[in-house]
Amino acid sequence: MKKKVVLAYSGGLDTSFCCIYLTRDLGYEVHSVIVNTGGFSDEELKGVEERAYQMGVTSHHVVDETENFYNTCVRFLIYGNVLKNNTYPLSVSAERVSQATAIANYAKEIGAEFVAHGSTGAGNDQVRFDMIFNILVPEVQIITPIRDLKLSREEEIEYLKKHGVEMNFEKAKYSINKGIWGTSVGGKETLTSNLSLPEEAWPTQVSASEPKTLELVFEQGELVGIDNEKYDHPTKAIQALQAIAQPYGIGRDIHVGDTIIGIKGRVGFEAAAPMVIIKAHHTLEKHVLTKWQLSWKDQLSAFYGNWLHEGQFHDPIMRNMEAFLADTQKNVSGKVFVELHPYRFQVVGIESDHDLMSNKFGSYGEMNNSWSGEDVKGFSKIFGNQVMIYHKVNGQA
Repeated sequence: MKKKVVLAYSGGLDTSFCCIYLTRDLGYEVHSVIVNTGGFSDEELKGVEERAYQMGVTSHHVVDETENFYNTCVRFLIYGNVLKNNTYPLSVSAERVSQATAIANYAKEIGAEFVAHGSTGAGNDQVRFDMIFNILVPEVQIITPIRDLKLSREEEIEYLKKHGVEMNFEKAKYSINKGIWGTSVGGKETLTSNLSLPEEAWPTQVSASEPKTLELVFEQGELVGIDNEKYDHPTKAIQALQAIAQPYGIGRDIHVGDTIIGIKGRVGFEAAAPMVIIKAHHTLEKHVLTKWQLSWKDQLSAFYGNWLHEGQFHDPIMRNMEAFLADTQKNVSGKVFVELHPYRFQVVGIESDHDLMSNKFGSYGEMNNSWSGEDVKGFSKIFGNQVMIYHKVNGQA
């Protein structure tokens, strides 16, 4: 009897190779699983399923994790305004955790002896998948054909051609991963330190040129409306904003970072909605939160984003930090006005009932209504008292 292997499948080059290799070369009963985190349409999912069966899988299963991915992960990235190295909104690294968790659960459900993924030996995904499988299904063995065989993309293409697989190999030269929190793009250019991705490598071509102003509505830190339209779940609002902003070429960039395995890596990404949401949300927070709320959020959010990036979602410290981040969002409600332009956007301003920049208490640099000049003189003397003493004692004043 053939042994069952659950394959994390996307329909791309790497997982297509894995399908053929596991079924034809190793003789396994392959059960492919695609975990949709908001990057696939129904039509695309149908095409992926058709390709999977053409590759010889025994069964194919779709897990829709979109809302769960948002509820358990993305909303905390928004609450924390998380940008890895001040650049990358964790578009793929965050969703890999959700995908690996769903695949581990499915392997357990069907009683598979093996679980497989198409990660190479040079990136972060291999650690994320391996670690989460070891945490959640430690009794299941892990197979990683691309990593174990040390294959280049060119060698994978040659292998698939030899086995009669037809796909757009020109497109396959780029590794593209789509999810609700952005799309990553990897290719020969991102393996260098100096080359940019060509225009044709970006999944969305720039087609919008007329400036556009949007009104984004936040309720307790979550995007719930755009202009006059309210959405029944924030994922719908994110997808709607993506459809509006992506054609402007907004959110395109190349991230350079430290991988979990200790080498530097580059990846291209386009994440129009995530970048607009994070910057709009952060602007709203600067108006409604206190200085020390913002300060501690920055510190914890940086750790949260980094630990998530490294696949450590199941560490209980993450739940502790999520509780803090959620608590800070009680007053993060209001409207944020954003202007879209080709390749850029600008946060214009906000309106909120919780705005601490209220002219009832004074206008910065102009006048105040809550204290006198004499009050400030006394405060300034006391506020600097210890530093004055230090300089007197040490002969510096």
